[in-house]
Amino acid sequence: MTYNWSIQLFAGLAERFGTSAITVETADGSMAVSDLKKRLAEAYPEHAALLGASFIARNHMYASDDTVILASDELAMLPPVSGGEPGPSEEDSGKGRRYVLTTGNIGADEVLAKVIVPEHGASIAFVGTTREWTAGKRTLRLSYEAYEPMAVRTMEQIGEEIAERWPGALCAITHRLGEVGIAETSVVIAVSAPHRAACYEASRYAIERLKQIVPIWKKEIWEDGSEWVGHQNGPWNPTVPLEHYE
Repeated sequence: MTYNWSIQLFAGLAERFGTSAITVETADGSMAVSDLKKRLAEAYPEHAALLGASFIARNHMYASDDTVILASDELAMLPPVSGGEPGPSEEDSGKGRRYVLTTGNIGADEVLAKVIVPEHGASIAFVGTTREWTAGKRTLRLSYEAYEPMAVRTMEQIGEEIAERWPGALCAITHRLGEVGIAETSVVIAVSAPHRAACYEASRYAIERLKQIVPIWKKEIWEDGSEWVGHQNGPWNPTVPLEHYE
């Protein structure tokens, strides 16, 4: 008996392979993540380096190399990130939900309103926008792609971590997908807390954690080409806590 393993691909991986999913056949219906990555590297040696830097997600959660996975699991290979339920449509602004993906414009006040409560005396909104110039290169626009159900789940995880580290603090995140023009908003992260010190700290944590674990990828589009931009702060490992806060 043979088992078909289907692995979803995103961003730079999908572009490299020229497909949104790849399959491998094995005689085993279960194996460790490290064994699956080894088989993929053997099957696609020209992409071995990128596969080695990527992580397997099992049923919308990051899986370490020693995690045992099944052929029946929902599997995805996630390249380094840049930055359930499907994202909302143009008609669904996500009002009332604190963790949202959208293809529409994002209003900072709307996201901030989700965390303002009577018992909190401080709130802050981080607004990320498209920068025109980076390292002397002119960006025309950005394009964002996400593994949507896992992106929502990991944004919720950030909120849970914040509530544990800063008791009482609330977080809301809305991230744009698709093309985002110069000076347009790509993400709004709103945080509130009883006092301002915790609010500032939790806001910074949310931003850095989003860049570390949420499977959203950014393609920079220039006048003379484009490139998927991934994690740029050393080796990417979304399974470890943020060292700055430990």
